[in-house]
Amino acid sequence: MNNKISKLTLAMTLAASALAGVTSLPVLASSHREAPFITQNPKIDGTDFYMFNSYGADAAATNALAGRVTLIANYQPLQDPYGGPNYFKMDPDAIYEIHIDNNGDAREDVTFQFKFTNTNKNAAFNVGGQSVAIPLTISGGGISSINSASINVREQYSVTMIRGNRRTRTVISNPSGGVLFDKPVDNIGNKSIPDYATYANQHIYNVNIPNCGASRIFVGQRKDAFVVNLGETFDLINIAAPATEFSPNAESAEVDSLKDANVTTLSLEVPTSCLTAGSETVIGGWTTASVPKVRVLQSNPTSRASQQVGEYVQLSRLGAPLVNEVVIGLKDKDRFNNSQPSGDGQFATYVTNPTLPALVEALFGGAGATAPTNFPRGDLVAAFLTGINGLNRPANVVASEELRLNTAIPAKAADTQSRLGALALDLAGFPNGRRPGDDVVDIELRVAMGYLCNGDVQTAVRAASTTIADGFGCGTYRGNTGSGIHYTDGAFTDATHVNSVFPYQRTPLPGSPSDAVAQP
Repeated sequence: MNNKISKLTLAMTLAASALAGVTSLPVLASSHREAPFITQNPKIDGTDFYMFNSYGADAAATNALAGRVTLIANYQPLQDPYGGPNYFKMDPDAIYEIHIDNNGDAREDVTFQFKFTNTNKNAAFNVGGQSVAIPLTISGGGISSINSASINVREQYSVTMIRGNRRTRTVISNPSGGVLFDKPVDNIGNKSIPDYATYANQHIYNVNIPNCGASRIFVGQRKDAFVVNLGETFDLINIAAPATEFSPNAESAEVDSLKDANVTTLSLEVPTSCLTAGSETVIGGWTTASVPKVRVLQSNPTSRASQQVGEYVQLSRLGAPLVNEVVIGLKDKDRFNNSQPSGDGQFATYVTNPTLPALVEALFGGAGATAPTNFPRGDLVAAFLTGINGLNRPANVVASEELRLNTAIPAKAADTQSRLGALALDLAGFPNGRRPGDDVVDIELRVAMGYLCNGDVQTAVRAASTTIADGFGCGTYRGNTGSGIHYTDGAFTDATHVNSVFPYQRTPLPGSPSDAVAQP
């Protein structure tokens, strides 16, 4: 894409947020415990997916701003920092994957597959002349280095890059030798791990991926970057009074239900050329997690209580935020998690006739909240299923739900980013990919309630081009005619809430002391 953006493209970037409107509507956790069956499998619950052109402040050392893409897949939601003694190890029976579609056909072309292995060192104490296995993750003493002697359970993982039809597989090598990488122990507490940030940073691996290039990998616990006013939202959007909710002052109320929660992240930074194909600069991405089809419980378990066998079954799927959470109907949530983007036509009605804007009107109509009635919601369909022409739509797109990023739009440094992304004409932000500091909740809620079809936006569109006379599928519109209503959940975030270096998300909260706050 030519980096010189025309007026038409600027107007269309506003419409790009319609993708967000489909994928959220009223505000909820991005994908935390979103489907009935996934609540029974928290270790493979994908919570958030971020995909953006790298903007790290360490660009001078890594050339991050010059042709690199960061992929972040978060799993295991709502981690209490004090959650011992087992904490939040990944499932060694599962496979975790990040998929990239680089030609718009709704099928994966590049996949990064993560597989975990846990080794119990069987540390023991001599108690009265008997060697007795200890019950804890650490065996005594502090932890400051990779695979410290005090670590009782060593958690490692492999990373395989798969191309095309899964026949071409490249196992990524650890520069220290072998194909296994170490995952840092979760942040048990300040006595066990006095300097967690330094300890965790030792697990950032600089690797050279064959036929791809110099890349970085980090897998480990982080402070959850997503923010949301969760409790009040589920309670029929019980967020103070409507007059407060729709006020600009409420946007920074900082009522974040996840402020005390950690999450486990799989983070990659790879050359853009590793992900794109030919002249197409737009890539689509999503994450999945799968487990073997058969689980056999052991009647007399020793090291493991179950054994899993058979072909893998996908139980988790996540692309753009909040799709399964608040768009897909309850009866189809497990089906969505098991589906592929190429089959998304089966869920079209949830996009064309979304239910949650009507709920907002029912609850807050007296305060000016009016749900759009331009059914089917063509404005959402165009953006949600295809990307926006001129921003992040592939040339030969097949309609499907993916998080789409135009790799040709330059990254913006952290101090110049807008938390509202494309709504604020920040073309490098959501829904053109997603950065950790993008406030997807506020963006999506406003678009769902008709921001893109209001008079101001319509005027801008028609001034730019007469070929979009219907205003991106708005049709006959009944709804808010201006952009003055500041729909928000009050859980504020921006680029200052995360680090400006890879892996971006902050050091996880420690289990002790209990009053610790998030650190860089």
